[in-house]
Amino acid sequence: MPALVIALVALALAIAALSLAIAMTRRIGLRDPVAVPPLWRRVLRIRPLPAMDLGAATERSDRQERVAFIANPTKANVAELREQALRACAIRYLPQPMWLYTTPDDPGVGQAREALAAGADLVVAVGGDGTVRAVAEALAGTGVPMGILPLGTGNLFARNLDLPLDDPAALLRTVLEGGERLSDVGWLELVRSPDGEGEGDRHIFLVIAGAGLDAEMVAGATDQLKRRLGWLAYFFAAARHLGKRMDATIAVDAEPPAESTMRTVLLANVGRLPAGLRLIPDASFDDGRIDVAAIDARGGLVGWTELFGVVVAKSSGIREPWLLSVLQTSRIDYATGERIDIRIREPQNVQVDGESMGRATRLRASVQAGALTLRVPRSSLPDPSPTAGDPPD
Repeated sequence: MPALVIALVALALAIAALSLAIAMTRRIGLRDPVAVPPLWRRVLRIRPLPAMDLGAATERSDRQERVAFIANPTKANVAELREQALRACAIRYLPQPMWLYTTPDDPGVGQAREALAAGADLVVAVGGDGTVRAVAEALAGTGVPMGILPLGTGNLFARNLDLPLDDPAALLRTVLEGGERLSDVGWLELVRSPDGEGEGDRHIFLVIAGAGLDAEMVAGATDQLKRRLGWLAYFFAAARHLGKRMDATIAVDAEPPAESTMRTVLLANVGRLPAGLRLIPDASFDDGRIDVAAIDARGGLVGWTELFGVVVAKSSGIREPWLLSVLQTSRIDYATGERIDIRIREPQNVQVDGESMGRATRLRASVQAGALTLRVPRSSLPDPSPTAGDPPD
């Protein structure tokens, strides 16, 4: 019997030692794949570092490009990502990067401005959509490129840029070697007075701003709920407000205002959500316009199910027949323009890129076209337009 106990204890210790060895090997491999033998890299599924684009790397090292990382310290894996970023800059013969942290009082605007004042040639937002939005506010109109290392719950702007969300090595390669594209930014002015008149506070948005149900959903999704459920936290938060509707008047550019009753109104710079859903199919970050969607659902659960089916169908490129759209109890009305003015009869909660902004009675939105320069994968760059001398395809 004692021999059996000793054998079991030895087995348990061996299993614990093996587990510890595997964990340590994986951790080393994530930081430096070359340090792990090829066989173990395959067994433990450790991804090799992506091949370096020597042309881009040499060009930027010759320029001695100075990189600044603006990181949200509350996000997981920030310390490990910092170590990877330092190594990635070193092997490309770039100067040692600046590394600045956001604070509860400053989510990234001040740090990004500090980096610009220090001579940064590239500023990288490390965090969720809130950090990305704050860094973009400081960089808009400066011409200094912005990179993104997404670490948030939704990472909606990064998804719309087709960034490799689950591959830190590929993300770093994109930041340091990627191509550049211009992106629009939206500006939202919130008027909080009862009559909706006067000046309001101004906020930048890159993804979607809105009032009504979507803002109630954002306000109700606590950090604790998001840590437990991830993106699903927003759906649970929305369940309590499915019966709420609001009256609003929407004016697009110089068109006459239109009055309607709806569940929510959205102002979009991009339109793609997680799981490949395109809530606003025509929204694009480089079209120089803001897309508006007024959403309404009637008939209780049946209406919401029908609305979800419409979104899924449009995400798949299916356009519903005109007759079916007339018979529906739920609807999404679209418009697009450069300036949007929304007056709401009763004060409503407002959200900007997933951040609750409190209540307002009027939303004035405008687009700043091509204001932000982004580092993106070279594979996602648009094909260059043919010149006059090029033969037709």
